[in-house]
Amino acid sequence: MTPFTVHSIETAPQASRPLLEAARKAWGFVPHIHGVLAESPVALEAYDTLYGLVARSSFTPAERQVAFLANSAFHQCEYCTAAHTYLARTAKVDEATVQALRTGTPAPDARLEALRVFTESVLRERGFVGDQRVEAFLSAGFTRENVLEVIAIVATKTISNYANHIAGTPKEGFMTDPLLAWAAPRNREGAA
Repeated sequence: MTPFTVHSIETAPQASRPLLEAARKAWGFVPHIHGVLAESPVALEAYDTLYGLVARSSFTPAERQVAFLANSAFHQCEYCTAAHTYLARTAKVDEATVQALRTGTPAPDARLEALRVFTESVLRERGFVGDQRVEAFLSAGFTRENVLEVIAIVATKTISNYANHIAGTPKEGFMTDPLLAWAAPRNREGAA
């Protein structure tokens, strides 16, 4: 694997330093994904900007985490699946739903299941989900605004998921907790 640096505020390119400082203030530390993305100030700013915009979406915090977690598990991103497991629990997503998202099984809540299914459909079909899937999502109580916001969530997580895959971003210390750690199916099969 090509080595990528997990930059600190001090080692990052000058244009990335204010963004890393903002991440430190927001999270209390500089997440490794931010340190990796700092190699490209443009990539880091794109991720931070999208993440901030999604935080202003019409989804509730729990719904955002459901979509983020569905996206991360679909992309088999161990780093983001662990991170969004933590954030989903913080946003009060019930444990049965968290586990369903981590295992790719139906969520017990019909509305959250519709969000998971639609998010995964957007990913799997590259946006060509068809009217029937859009109508099913709308019938679950979501809006056309939500349809487009799912696309924004997909864009946000695609940046971090793909960067983590390419860079082999090391997990944060808290991600080793057995209640958060997650092994991607491709790694589970290789370990067997």
